[in-house]
Order: sequence, then structure tokens, then C-alpha cells
Amino acid sequence: MIRRLAFLAVTVLVLFSQVAVASPVFTPATAPYSFVFPRDYYAHDSYRTEWWYFTGHLRAADGHLFGYELTFFRAALRPVPYRVAPGKSAWRSAQLYPAHFAISDITAHAFDHHEILARDALGQGYASQHRLDVKAFTWSLTGNGTREPTMHLRANDHGDAIDLTVKAMKPVAIHGRDGISKKGACKTCASHYFSFTRLATSGVLVRGGKRYVVSGMSWMDHEYGSDELSPSQAGWDWFSIQLNDGRDIMLYRLREKNGTTTRESSGSLISVSGRVRYLARRDFRIEQTRTWVSPHTHGRYPSAWTLHIAGITRPLDLIPQLADQELADALGTSYWEGAVIVRDGRTHATIGVGYVELTGYAGTLRL
Repeated sequence: MIRRLAFLAVTVLVLFSQVAVASPVFTPATAPYSFVFPRDYYAHDSYRTEWWYFTGHLRAADGHLFGYELTFFRAALRPVPYRVAPGKSAWRSAQLYPAHFAISDITAHAFDHHEILARDALGQGYASQHRLDVKAFTWSLTGNGTREPTMHLRANDHGDAIDLTVKAMKPVAIHGRDGISKKGACKTCASHYFSFTRLATSGVLVRGGKRYVVSGMSWMDHEYGSDELSPSQAGWDWFSIQLNDGRDIMLYRLREKNGTTTRESSGSLISVSGRVRYLARRDFRIEQTRTWVSPHTHGRYPSAWTLHIAGITRPLDLIPQLADQELADALGTSYWEGAVIVRDGRTHATIGVGYVELTGYAGTLRL
């Protein structure tokens, strides 16, 4: 979701606590909102935060298994339009572009993560409002201008890299109602949020300097808004699930500091053909079944779950493929983002794969 939920990225929120100007005039995510594609795949500079979030499960020709995450954030420092005045420093910026990249080496039981922070000054980073073209230094996302696009992902750092082509296998899935995904009770506590839940993926992955030709399936989230979370919220649990029968599921549970769940927590059940069914909070239940304590931050995270979802006849058990998939101190915060397998809760047969994002367990978010 942010991640993003991914929609609601921790890194972006932390940055804003430090650099946002007083009383900025950013566009709120309000209903009704009508998406226009492919236009809405591109950047939306009038909103304060935005991200393009990819996760996936890959297999090399020799059977080696990987998960990966690549996320580009756009964080506005001031409302648009903004231009550097003559005589002012060329380092002055209106946008920041943090990016996260992680590889879960399932076969080798290892996890590596990397992060960079670019600004729009001096060409370090950008996100185009006119085409699918996002950059943070040498990391990039590009795509063609079709409604069900083919996209190209590149990232590299310290002997780890991906160079992947991803192609939509289903129509875009729009989450929420009336064009917004609610995150709280206030009118503007919302985002515009959609996903490509199945992306055929192929290309090259490099880990520790070793090159693998890989293929598999990815998930993409794109989300933008200006006022998503409230100070009463401690974090969120976000789930993306790709079932072997062709259905996909997105769920997010927003956690209050008092231990309750935010009423606006919701999700989507996406059919084989791409039809989206909205899931209200009452339509699903998330049970934590195991716990993992981070050796890096000492955060105590949920580490296995049973999901009960309206429209799914059996409970779903989610098991991390690696216990330690924590992005520790990623640009000033820590969160867990990891590949999971999905099992039938009754027969225990493996029936899918997924990704889970957990925030606020290694310290309360600074909003």
C-alpha cells in the first residue's frame, strides 16, 4: 500500500516531518475522482506524496528463487509551480526522490537492501508528468504510453542489481470507492490508489556480483495524495496476494496507537478477469500466528498470519520465505517488507505467493 501500501511510505512521511513548508497548498485526494489512463500512471506534482512500488517473485534458469522490491517515492517540498530564481543556488529543490531496492535470496536464505535519496536539482532525479519516466540517480522506471503498459525497471548498488521488463497481464485495479482509498476519518485522509496485480516479468538479477537470468511475476502499486495518515495511527500491515487460481488480493490494516484498528482499513479482491470487489473492514480478519524479533532494531514483528476474507472459501495462511526481511534504518526509519508463500489453511497446500509490509513495529512512526 504507503508502500507503499506501499501507498503511505514511511520514508516519505519522515522526510515531511523535517522539511515540509508551513501551510502548503497541495491538492487533497477527495471524492469523486475519475482516473484517466495512461495519464495517471505518470507523476502528479500538485500532490504532496507519490510512489511507484514494485514487488515480485523470480526464478532463475538454475532454479534459484528470489523476491525483490523496488520503490520510487516523490516527496514535494513546496507546492508547484516552483522554479529556481536567477542567481539562486542550483541545489534549490522542489522535490525529493527517495528510492528503496531489496533482494530476498530465498535459496541462499539472505536479504540485502539499499536506499538512495535524490533531489530534482542538477538532474539527480525526476518524475515526468507527461510520460512514465521516473529516475533517482541511475535507478529508473520507464514505460510505454499504453493503458496496459510494458515497463522497464533498473536499480544497482554494491554488487546487487535488477534489469527487468514487466508487462501487464490484467487491467489496472482501482482500490477504494469513488476514486479514493480512505486512510482515516478526516475528509482528506485518503489517497488515489491503483495496482497492476499481475505483471509478467523477465530480465536479469545480480546478487553479490553473480548474474542470473530470471522470470516470474510482479505486482505494482501507484499511489498519490497529500494528507493520508493521522497522528493517532502507529503504523500499518499491508498484504498483496497472488493466488494460483488467478485471483489477487490487497488488504491493509491501519493500527491506532491505542491498539485498535482504524475503521477505514480496507482491501480489494480482484477476479481472474480483473474485476475489483471492494472489501470493507468487516469483510476480512487478520490473525497473527507467529512473532519475529529483529536482531538489528529489536522490533517485534508479526511473522505469520491467517487471513479470513469474504469471497475466499478457505482461510489463507501466509508464511515468510525469510524471517529477516527488515529494511533497518532505511533513510531514517525501519520497516519489514518481505516475500511470503500462501497456503490453504485447511489442506496446507501452497496456493500462491505474496508480499507483506509492516511499519511502526520498530518504533512508532514520526508523522
